[in-house]
Amino acid sequence: MPYEAKLEHTCRLIETAARDFAPAVFASSMGLEDMVLMDLIVRHAPAIAVFTLDTGRLPQETHELIQQAERHFRRRIRVYVPDHAGVEAYVRVNGVNGFYDSVTQRRDCCHVRKVEPLRRALQGSRAWLTGLRREQAVTRKALAEMEFDAEHGMQKFNPLIDWSLEEVQHHIRLRGVPVNALHARGYPSIGCAPCTRAVQPGEDVRAGRWWWESSEHKECGIHLRPEHPEPSLSTT
Repeated sequence: MPYEAKLEHTCRLIETAARDFAPAVFASSMGLEDMVLMDLIVRHAPAIAVFTLDTGRLPQETHELIQQAERHFRRRIRVYVPDHAGVEAYVRVNGVNGFYDSVTQRRDCCHVRKVEPLRRALQGSRAWLTGLRREQAVTRKALAEMEFDAEHGMQKFNPLIDWSLEEVQHHIRLRGVPVNALHARGYPSIGCAPCTRAVQPGEDVRAGRWWWESSEHKECGIHLRPEHPEPSLSTT
């Protein structure tokens, strides 16, 4: 399917979410895909609210992009932060950088800094949209463009699920959409600063995320499917 056809299909999907599942919200991580989706939401479904999660460990470049995006799109992005007590409990048990020690500890950190704030951000909504694409990771190959999210009890839309990276980049150039400055420095996928590095030519686009783990573990918990149960934070 050519870019133009995918664009039209994506716009219809966004409009469906806004019309049939109001109130719907868009969870943006401020990545390339999310900037494309925000551009389409602002133009085709402005009733969809946009939010992002500030984990407390984001790169400065991501904070700068939030401000740039608000100016560019002329609308406010809701920012949700982790519960202070939850972060303190995690650090008390695991240390400031305990996420490097095991997959469980890393997922527990993601739970405190991402999963819990996401739940608050989704409260009161009937649907949420993401910028996920199938080709991003092995953990996302089976995702559908529209599916019921049993974890949060609402519909979930992945409007860019079949887009290629080249199509995402083409739309960004075509529309002059702002992007994170780290992309130009070899960071195709950007999360928290201590968990993200630049990738080498030929490496997978998500090779720089949690690079010390195997590829099948590289999810933060926000998009885990039933076969990947969400970890629970230990506070003892």
